[in-house]
Order: sequence, then structure tokens, then C-alpha cells
Amino acid sequence: MNSRTAALVSVRQLAWLVGFHAVAVVAASVPPPASPTALVASRDGRALFVAYETPPAVVVIASSDGRILRTTPLPAPPSGLALSADGAQLYVTCAAPRSTLAVVETATGRLTDSWSSGHTAMAPVLSPDGATLYVCDRFDHAVAIHDLTRRREVARIAVPREPVAAALSPDGRVLLVANHLHHGRADADVVAASVSLIDTNARQVVQEIRLPNGSGLLRDVRISPDGRYACVTHLLARFSLPTTQVERGWVATNALTLIDVSRREYLNTVLLDDVDHGAANPWAAAWSADGKFLCVTHAGTHELSIIDAPALFTKLAALPAVSPGSEAALAVPDDLAFLLGVRRRVSLAPGNGPRALAIAGGRAYVANYFSDSVSVVDLATGASLAATLPLGSPPPRSVVREGERLWNDGSLCFQSWLSCASCHSSDARADGLNWDNLNDGIGNPKNAKSLLFAHVTPPAMWSGVREDAATAVRAGIRHILFTERPPADAEALDSYLKSLRPIPSPRLVNGSLSAAARRGQTIFGTKAAGCSGCHAGPLFTDLQSYDVGTARDFDIPSEAFDTPSLIECWRTAPYLHDGSAATLRDVLTVANPDNRHGGTRHLTPAELADLTEYLLSL
Repeated sequence: MNSRTAALVSVRQLAWLVGFHAVAVVAASVPPPASPTALVASRDGRALFVAYETPPAVVVIASSDGRILRTTPLPAPPSGLALSADGAQLYVTCAAPRSTLAVVETATGRLTDSWSSGHTAMAPVLSPDGATLYVCDRFDHAVAIHDLTRRREVARIAVPREPVAAALSPDGRVLLVANHLHHGRADADVVAASVSLIDTNARQVVQEIRLPNGSGLLRDVRISPDGRYACVTHLLARFSLPTTQVERGWVATNALTLIDVSRREYLNTVLLDDVDHGAANPWAAAWSADGKFLCVTHAGTHELSIIDAPALFTKLAALPAVSPGSEAALAVPDDLAFLLGVRRRVSLAPGNGPRALAIAGGRAYVANYFSDSVSVVDLATGASLAATLPLGSPPPRSVVREGERLWNDGSLCFQSWLSCASCHSSDARADGLNWDNLNDGIGNPKNAKSLLFAHVTPPAMWSGVREDAATAVRAGIRHILFTERPPADAEALDSYLKSLRPIPSPRLVNGSLSAAARRGQTIFGTKAAGCSGCHAGPLFTDLQSYDVGTARDFDIPSEAFDTPSLIECWRTAPYLHDGSAATLRDVLTVANPDNRHGGTRHLTPAELADLTEYLLSL
């Protein structure tokens, strides 16, 4: 790296540090919002247990008027709640690199016990006998099984990628797990996330149910009260099409996939959008106890879908020659009118960012992440909002918080089809898909990049066609959301993206590099490997673009690609500009035959393993 580039890197990194300090000062001067992340209702529906992200706590409120009855502080932000069958104990996952499972006595609000789980524990599920707790350890890519008598983990089951939700059949024999992202290359013919089916007796995955091509950003999975069916909320990306328009779901649609649990097979996928009105970012799902209603929250359009479940399955069964692979069945995921007559869309205004959902006593309770409130909807009438329960007095939004809200707000988009979070998830990382955005021409899709440190590692986009991230943000509003917004919106989005900080890698050992990673660090810094020449400095990039021999048939010959930061690369698979490398080891081996992006051909298998371990620890 020459002196001019080194100086540029230093200046950028200094700006990043100054910007971080400024954001911290502003954040400290504004009271934190509650940001409700999870919600369960007592069996009689009189009390609601609400998880507050900031400050971390579980709050019990009266469902009749929203009175706060009890508050239990927690050691880390809560990410999921599970209530015991007798209602006496509440199990809480508190997400962190080393997560905490907390037990709250519901009668007193006292935290009675706690023990550890894996990286970013979430979505706890209790077995019918109350003896076992299943927990999704998201960034360990595993489901942990905890013995509640011994208060410890007793088994761990690997799943493909980022489990974020789970549901257990009424008999306790089958656990369905929703994987947030797909696992594998992005340039394959079919790119889709899956639902893992776990046999709880054998404690192993017995089947992967892959969703339709383009399925990703899974958020929830729920099993019907009779155990026959399951539903999964997710996006259905039309990533094979150039992003020339957004109407009629051209770029992305919002979906609910149905699974036949008894047959252990995919049933069908229905679209939650209307022909001219998208239903951006479906999040939580819930069935009513009698199986009559199936509800879905739309985090991007601030709505609740109330689906007549029996009517839906009758309509699916009436399809000609219905079977998972029949022509009629295959047409359903493209039918924007399929739910007509069996679904009602209820606006939750003034609720904003509805995520968590619970149903009790004929009512749906929806926790609104950005408005610190719980919306209450009568399922029988549906069309009218029954009430909105405020969770205290929402503080004024900081500019960072406003940017986060806008990032997740599908109503900014023309016809509300998608939000920024539809391609980069709710935390501005990536969905693992290749998108044919028109920044650099048509017919040359590029893998979605994480936006962590995007504002301090210019240029933007793989081909560097945007001068910086600020320019890209404004271009995205015009050409991806197909709208015009006040300058203040783009500035708020900038502030939010600048505030992002990396999550510690699950490969770290007590917060430090493992022995293998330390050996890999030495290899990374050697002249022979040449990794640190381009991936330089604390952000692991020299801000330059290079022709590293990875251009494909759809790219411009000898095209130069931006040197990405390696920070948090453990969660950004697949790799390279076209997502053609499923793993980092593939980047170093099969995708690098000529040593054009690192001198790795001379490395032994053990050295490659150590280098990979180091990269996955950043």
C-alpha cells in the first residue's frame, strides 16, 4: 500500500472514530426508547408480558388499559419469551455473544435463575411437559436444548444458517426452525432459505424444507393448534429480474409459506401483497387457539393481516390437480390476488414497526417496535382498531433512531412493496442474494453487501460506481424505492448507518482470537500471502479497486472490484461480487486459482484452515 493510500485510510479511520464519539454523545442525551421485541399473553388474556430492548427488561401490563403492573430488569436485551403452561414462570432469552437464559417468577416479577446459552439466543420454545427449553442460538447456527431441571444445555443441533424462530408440534415430537438466510452460493439456479425439521427424540435434523426460489429473511414459524400445518413469514425476492420497476412485486413480494407438518413437506406459498399495495416485511405470525384465524404482522407497512385459515386451506385444496409440483400449485406464489376474500388488512396506526404478536381471548396484541405501544385488534370485527396501549411515554426520536425507523419503513416505497431492510435485513447487513440493480448496467447482478462501515470505506457498490455511501443512499431512495423524500430522510439514514457497530464473532474464545486464529493472523500478515496489502488497517481495506480475476460472463471484462472490509465477514456469506464462493475457504482456494486475490496456492491445508479461522474471527 503506497503512502497516499495509507494516509487516506488513516484519515477515514479518524473520521470514523470522531463520528462514533459524536453519535455516542447524541445518543446519551436522548432517553432510550423501549423498543418492544417480544410479547406473550397470559392464558386468560388479562396480562401481557412485553420484552423491552432498552433498557433490557420484561414489563407486565394489564391488557385492559396498559397499566404497568411489574418490571423486571434483565442482564442483556431480551430477544424472546416463553411462558410455562401454568403461567408461573417466564423464560427469557437475553441476546449477547454469550447469551443468558433468565427465569422470571410471574407472580412477583422476581428473576429467580439464569444460565448461559450461545451467540444471540432467541425464540425460546417449551416442550409440552415443561422439562425442556429449545433455543435458537442464531450466530452459532444451532438449536440448543436446555434441561430445565438441571438448568443447563444438554445438546446442540446444527442447522444451515441463522435460526431466528422455532415452533414445536403439540405432541412435542417435531421442532420446526426458520433459518433467516439461505446457505450456499448466490449464483445457483435456486437460491432459497429453508425450514429445518428436527426430530426431538432423535435430536437431529431429519429434513430441510426449502422454500421457493428467492425466499429469504425468514422471521417466524408457527404450527397450527391441531398440529397439521405450519406457516413461515418471509420475503420472496424476484432477484433474477433487473430492478427497473417495483410495481406488481417486480423486485420483491412478501409471503407466507405453508408446510404440511404431518407429511413433512412444503404445501404452498401465498403472497401477502395486493396487486397495487405491497405488504412490506412480514414479521410475526400467530394462530388463534381455535385455528380459525391466522395472523401476520407487517413491520414495514404497519398492518396486521387477519386470514380466515379454514377458508385459505379450502381454497388451496380446490386447486386443480393440487400437489406441491403441479402447475396450479406453482402459480400460487405469483398470484397477487390469491388471498382476496379470505384475508383482511388492518392498519395499526399510530403503531409503527409491528413485530411481536400474541393472540388471546379473540384479540390480537401487537408490539410496535418504533412507537413503543401495543395495538389491540378484535379478530371478529378486524376492520376497526380496538385500542392502542402506550408503553409509557415514548421519548423524542434521535436522528439515529429516526434513521433506523426509516430504514425499516416500507411505506416510503412506491406502493409499499419493500424497504431498505428488504435487501439488507433490519440491521443493515445483507440477504445473501445477487441483485441486478442498474447502478452499473443491466444483466450483471451483484451480491448484496453489508453496510457496516459503508460510510467510511468508499466507494460504494462492488464496481465503485457510487462515490460514497451517502450518494448510494440517495440513489437507493430514487431507484430502489422509486420515490422522492425530503433531504432530512437521507440524512437520518446516513446517521443510522454510521452508528452501526460490529458484533463479536462467534469464533472468538472469551473475546479473544483462538490459537488457530492467531496462527492465521500471522499468515495474513506475511508478504507471501499478501492479504494485508489490500485489506489494510483497522477496517481491513485500502479503499482501492482491483481486477482480481473474478469477473464472470455477465461482467465487463477486466472489471475492477472494490476491496471490501473484512470486519464481520463471518456473517456475510456468500462471498465475492457475484456470491459464487459459498465459504471463505472457497475464496482462498477454488475461487483463487491464479493467486490474484491473495497468495494462497502455496498454503498447506492446515495453514488454509488457520487463515480461514482468523478471517472468520474478525
